[in-house]
Amino acid sequence: MAAVVTADFDAHMMAIALAMARRGLGSTAPNPSVGAVIADTATGELIARGWTQPGGRPHAEKEALRRAEERARGKTMYVTLEPCAHTGRIPTCSDAIVAAGIARVVCALPDPNHVVAGHGFAQLREAGIEVDVGLFGSRARWVTLGHIFRQTAHRPFVQIKMAVSADGRIACGEGKPVWITGPEARADGHLLRAEADAIFVGGMTVRADDPELTCRLPGLLPRSPIRIVFSPKSGLSLDTKLVASAAKVPVWLVSGVPSGKADAELSARGVQIVHVPEALMGIAGLPAVMTTLAAKGITRVLIEGGPRTWADCLAAGLVDEAVVYQSALVGPVDGLAVVAGGDLAGYFRPFGLRPVFAADLGADTRHVFRRPIR
Repeated sequence: MAAVVTADFDAHMMAIALAMARRGLGSTAPNPSVGAVIADTATGELIARGWTQPGGRPHAEKEALRRAEERARGKTMYVTLEPCAHTGRIPTCSDAIVAAGIARVVCALPDPNHVVAGHGFAQLREAGIEVDVGLFGSRARWVTLGHIFRQTAHRPFVQIKMAVSADGRIACGEGKPVWITGPEARADGHLLRAEADAIFVGGMTVRADDPELTCRLPGLLPRSPIRIVFSPKSGLSLDTKLVASAAKVPVWLVSGVPSGKADAELSARGVQIVHVPEALMGIAGLPAVMTTLAAKGITRVLIEGGPRTWADCLAAGLVDEAVVYQSALVGPVDGLAVVAGGDLAGYFRPFGLRPVFAADLGADTRHVFRRPIR
């Protein structure tokens, strides 16, 4: 039967592969989350889907091949990132693709990792496999940006999450969280947590709100990311919910100087202490903090607050995306602090972030601002 490959068919399959890649976000670090689809271009059948498994292995390509079994022979694979080809303890994804008899590979992005870059494509082509690169490359780049930045800029992808009133104010906690948005927006915020490797908050937020910072949607508690408290000069109270749950969900304290006995007490309760001397430099030290996190395998960081931490990371030029949940309600002055005011686009513009879309979530609106990525 003659092949029925069309640009629309390729685009449809790659869109599915991208959806598979998003499925693994937050669970594969330090490896990238990749999606793969195997399809029969003669019949239009989608044969198998795969995505990078928790912990980073098996890779998406091998997972899709495992599901397809012998039906992969002669078919087309759509994959969001260049298949690995560097030698190691186990056969690479390129080896597996060749062995399975795949006839064509459509890939969105080359891998910037120097041990992979170009080698995967070269191995496939040497085996006689047709390779097409670049389909939905910009979309795949956003999904893969944590891996790309870790390899090229030695820092993670940084995302801010904010909840504000209609006039751009945030709730001030008094020992517990205060919600100004509805349940739909809060649920979406928990999904953002599930897609992050780590949540990053300032010590003042912990002292004000005593948050748990876990994914509290049904079935997502195991997807709770590492919880990182940035407190350059002071430690972390032993009485916080974070410390109480550190044995179940990891907690890191990023500080500027060792604290001796206090560090030992936190370590005994399961808190990991990360000393970054540059943290004492304030805004100027934040790039070094992010570089340290990347070196420890973190690829995606979600900054949840507070206002000082948001402002410092924005001023340091570290924020790649801001997700803002805006209530339709105008907040009372008491108990609310002005952050962005009524002009969200104007607030983020000086930091290089531009609005890309907005959508209603229940009674609230979800705004997304991004830094243009070449």
